[in-house]
Amino acid sequence: MDYEYAPLRLPPNVDRVTATAQLAIQAEFSGWELARVRLYRDGTRQIMLRRRVVNAPQPGLSY
Repeated sequence: MDYEYAPLRLPPNVDRVTATAQLAIQAEFSGWELARVRLYRDGTRQIMLRRRVVNAPQPGLSY
């Protein structure tokens, strides 16, 4: 299976509930799933999203 990946970085002022809501929206409407989350000491989150590569066009990330 081939996947495409999209890195996402959330600043420290984004709380867990807001981050969860953003990721749920991306999962539902764009087909992304959570691959990895790194939480740094300063509160920044580095998130890696992935989805299967298909031939039909899919919407990108919305910020």
